[in-house]
Parts: sequence; structure tokens; C-alpha cells
Amino acid sequence: MSNKFNFYTPDAGDAGQGMPPYPPQPASQGKLVLGRNGAQQQPTYQGNPGHPQAPHAPQQPPRPQQPPHQPYQPQTPPNYQGRVNNQAYTPPGHQPQGPHVPQGPGPQGPQAPYKQVGTFSSKPKRRTTRKQRRQIGCLATIVIVVVVVIFAFNTISRVLGFGTAISTQPPLSTQTGYMTTSNRTNLLVLGYGGSGHDGAYLTDSIMVISMIPSTQHTSLVSVPRDLWVTNPPGSSNYSKINAIYPDASNNNQNPVQGGDAMAQKISVVTGLDVKNWMTINFTGFRDLINSIGGVDIYVQNSFTANYPANDDPSINAAWKTISFTKGQQHMDGETAIEYARAREVTGGDMAEGTDFARSIRQQIIVKAALAKIKSISSWPYLYSAMDALQKAIYTNMSLADLGLFSTKMNLNDPHTARIGLSTANVMAFSTSSDGQSIVIPQNDDFSIIPPYVKSKLYQ
Repeated sequence: MSNKFNFYTPDAGDAGQGMPPYPPQPASQGKLVLGRNGAQQQPTYQGNPGHPQAPHAPQQPPRPQQPPHQPYQPQTPPNYQGRVNNQAYTPPGHQPQGPHVPQGPGPQGPQAPYKQVGTFSSKPKRRTTRKQRRQIGCLATIVIVVVVVIFAFNTISRVLGFGTAISTQPPLSTQTGYMTTSNRTNLLVLGYGGSGHDGAYLTDSIMVISMIPSTQHTSLVSVPRDLWVTNPPGSSNYSKINAIYPDASNNNQNPVQGGDAMAQKISVVTGLDVKNWMTINFTGFRDLINSIGGVDIYVQNSFTANYPANDDPSINAAWKTISFTKGQQHMDGETAIEYARAREVTGGDMAEGTDFARSIRQQIIVKAALAKIKSISSWPYLYSAMDALQKAIYTNMSLADLGLFSTKMNLNDPHTARIGLSTANVMAFSTSSDGQSIVIPQNDDFSIIPPYVKSKLYQ
């Protein structure tokens, strides 16, 4: 009867068949192997390769003995490979099998001895499946959409409320076909100091923005505030043109009547068909500029001027000195308004003291403010800008028309026409019967103004 613990030893017929020898046993043992029928076979000394009767066995050093004080370490199967800290390793004494694994020392020398760097665990890690990742992505997208919708809803509500507050028209209505026309559209912009100022509602700034929506060709026409005209229109009474708005509106108690009266007069003077108007309170405009972080202005001429220390002379009737140096400057709201309104020039370019120069400076300020509002950098200040603007403007254009108008007009086009009615073209200085310094058309002929304006428009 064969012993099941005996090792099988290949006989002569198995020689050369590529069967690997069984791992060697300790040198002190020899193993007698019985045949299949229990007959004794010629002993072989597999367990002792160094025995004198096994001259052809490979000479190998004896296996080191485990120190008695070390705990038992289980044997690792010959072909076993594991991973330690996510790195593949082969336990010492066992080379990986297979044709793809190079045998023997490679070009970098013998294999470095194994060093355990972590605790091996055969338990697989839980990984997020593709389905789970899709679910997480969908949830994140839903959250973002909800936030955007809430923000958009709040923003739309604020914008519609803003449009209702600043206009005589419903916010989403149109009187221009939503700026799809090829006809010239004209907007009269009237600037005044507002409550607390001396002559609070005298329109210090009178400017027509004339634009062709289909081409975006834009022209700016400034009318001098001291132009001597009939007031009210059709009467025999005269005043400076800047007094028409406060008289017709009863000092801004009825801005619609004041705006309509000014639009009618400017149409007669310039020859432009002016139906749309917008008033700007300089105090609110100053707050608007502050709310968007100021504006960048190129000062064309250096000058020094006297300026009221306080808009209300009953609070402080003193004057202060303001100065501007030619070149690029960043201005806050107060500085920008001083630059736009300065009249009492005492030094530098004395021409800056005229109404014509002031009209040009006001165009520059309006252009810079509009450009800043359109800039993406100002979008975080949208709510504060709307709050300031709501206190600054009032118009008979709907919010939709006004927004499209401001988007389409192009003040950066080098061909944009800037037309200032001045003594350099069709105007002349004069004195009224009550001693006021006024401006009139040359030869007191108003008919020469419309053809001049038309010839200068950006067609």
C-alpha cells in the first residue's frame, strides 16, 4: 500500500519531459519512494541534492532555518502574486511564471530584496460605479439649474419693477418695433442738478442721441443751455432753453409735460424728429458711477475751475477749486460730475469754460458710464446699479426699447458723429434785453441749424 505522503519521482521514461523538480527538502533527509505496486524502487535523493550518490543534482545552499524566536510564517504558493499599497510584488524566493516575465537579472541588475511597506488586504475596495457617478452628476445639475432659475426669477422681478419705476410705458412694450427699424431713432437726454441744487431742474445738459438701429450708426448732438428761445413755445416770451423743462414740469412735479415740451422745442431747433426723452438727475448719476466702481476718462485739456462747495448754497455758499490734468484718469462719481459740470474756469485751457466744451465733457462722461455698465465686470453690481439708476432717470421709452437702444448705439465707432452747436459753426454770443449772456443762431436765423445738423449726422 502506497503512502499518500510520499512524493512522486519521475522514472526513466519521464526524463527530458520538462517536469520541474519538486522544491528541495532539508539536507538531512532522504526519501525512499515506492512504486505503484508497493515494490521498492531505486532510492533517489531528491531531498538531499548534495548527497554523494546524487552527483548530477544542482549544487544549492541549504535553506536557512527559521530562528526559534520568530513566529511561524506561512509558505507562499510558488506562483502567488499580491499587491501591497497598490503595488505588485513577488514574495522572495518565488519568480513569476509565464513567457512574458523576464527570467534572471535584468539590465538593472538583480532584483532588490523584498521590503514590506504596508499591510496587505485581499478585501476589494468599494468603488463608485458609473451609474452612481451619473446619478451624482444629475443631482448636481438639478441643484445648479434650481439656483439659476431662482436667481433669474428674482432678477427678472427686480428688472421688471425697475422698468415700471423709470418709465411711462410698460417694461416689455415697444414704440419702436423693438429697434428693428431702419429709420433714425432719436433720444433727448436732459441732465439737471436735482433737489438741493441752485436751479435744481434747469437742464444744464441737453443732448440728442441719434441712431439708426439697422446699422448702429450713432450721432451725438449737443445744444447749448443758454440758447435763447420762445418759452412757452409759440408765445412771445423768451428764456434760455434750459428753463423750458422746469417751467413745463412745474419743477419736476409733472416730468412728462416737461419732457414733451423739451422734445418739441429740440425738434424745431435741430430739425430732428425727437419723440423720446430721458431725464437724468446728476445726484443719482453720481451714485450710479460710484455703484459701478467709477469710470475711466481721458481728459482732453488741462484746466482749473471754481466749483460750488455744496450743491445747495443755503448750506454752504463758498466755492472750492478743482483741477484736471490732461491724460487718462479714473474718476469716482463726485469727480466725474465736477468734470462734466465745471463752468467757472480760472486757469489752463480757458475754452473749457464754455457751454460747448461742457457739452463735450458730458458726452464723454455718458459714454464712459454706458461702456462700464455694459462691461461684464459691472454685472456683480447689477442690483446696486439699478437702485442708483432708478433714482437718477425717468423716460417715456419702455425698458425694452431703452435697453435695445443703449445696446445698439455704438459710441466707439470712429465715425460716430459728435456735433456741438457752437460759435465755431452756427451760433453766436449775444445779450438779452434784461442783460443776460445768451447764445443765438448766427444772424438770429434758426433755419440754418437743421441743415447743418443733417450734414454732420453719421448716415
